[in-house]
Amino acid sequence: MAATVLSGTSGALYYKPAGTTATFTESAVDAAGDDITVAPYLGFKVGDPVQFSVINVNTGAAGTGTLPGGISAATTYYVIAYTASTGVMQVSATLGGSSVAITDDGTAVTPNIFQVAYASFESVAEVREWSFEITREEIDVTTIGQAAGQTVPFRSYISGFADGSGSATVYTTDEDTSIASRLVQDVLQREQNGATMKLYIDRVVSGGSVNDTTSRSIQVPVILTSANFTVNPDDGQSVEISFRPSGAPTFDLSKS
Repeated sequence: MAATVLSGTSGALYYKPAGTTATFTESAVDAAGDDITVAPYLGFKVGDPVQFSVINVNTGAAGTGTLPGGISAATTYYVIAYTASTGVMQVSATLGGSSVAITDDGTAVTPNIFQVAYASFESVAEVREWSFEITREEIDVTTIGQAAGQTVPFRSYISGFADGSGSATVYTTDEDTSIASRLVQDVLQREQNGATMKLYIDRVVSGGSVNDTTSRSIQVPVILTSANFTVNPDDGQSVEISFRPSGAPTFDLSKS
């Protein structure tokens, strides 16, 4: 049976912005003011969809505890206020709605802590292309004093740590609030925790949304390292974004 070669038209890039994952403790919850204080100078913006959870700081996995009253896990809320200088945040159950009424501080005993994070990947519609390379270090373990023979001895190697690098070319538009513009601006975001790319090799859309069961993709947390702007009379203006993994990528190359 002949295999079908995939076309680049099946590819896509989805993104979670930089500085949009933060942790906080019970003492950071102000039930009287419906405020939550996370770290200052993060990348949260009004309108961002976020979800709350309890995590174990030692493992990064789900932890044990109770979220502040009025906030439920696996429910999408929307940022309605974030003061960068103080880190004070308010969220709403609806986009542009009133603040959620927080009734208590919740419970998260060490090593457990509360987390707020950008809820879902957003499609970067202006991407022209992306590339991602994985490399492995090689460690020379050749020994000396090998028995002499007719041919020269060969060196011996074992595999070392993995690394990677990537880039994406993004067309610039006059839309200030697009996720593409945010991706470009995030190169200068001081705190990049939360920046994650989902690189679709074969995106399958079903019922108006991406079907991740039948799509092929690479999900990778990233640090954004540079932005190279190109402006000339003959082409659309573009920015080449360079990035590196900040953690291990997850490969989903199966159609099931």
